[in-house]
Amino acid sequence: MTPGRPVSIDEHLAAVRTRLDRLEPEQAAAAVREGALLVDIRYAALRERDGTVPGAVVVERNELEWRLDPSGSHRIAGATSHDRHVVLFCNEGYASSLAAVSLHELGLHRATDLVGGFQAWRAAGLPVTPPDGQPSLPEPPLAHG
Repeated sequence: MTPGRPVSIDEHLAAVRTRLDRLEPEQAAAAVREGALLVDIRYAALRERDGTVPGAVVVERNELEWRLDPSGSHRIAGATSHDRHVVLFCNEGYASSLAAVSLHELGLHRATDLVGGFQAWRAAGLPVTPPDGQPSLPEPPLAHG
């Protein structure tokens, strides 16, 4: 991208994603098991409609940089270091890519995002707590007989 030349959001998104090591749902789940901070940046209406990911920290997009800057006075407890592996997710994996690059600019060089966002996480059969609050896990296949 050349400064001053207008670009489309698709071009911009493609360019920023070259800076990220984006994770598929199973990779993100493994990263969390290894200590990564999983951050849900979706707005409340989507969480209320679709549910949440157990263990994910909710930090809506408009507060993200303030809450994850390890040197900031408004940081969350999990924002412990610029070296912390942070995995962001939005609804479908678009806004989270832009947000992850914004965190890179604050020095959080291990920030990345979840390919396909919450919808991909859920489609992969990973744990989700629906709006009613009852956690769900993938159901075993029905036995035919």
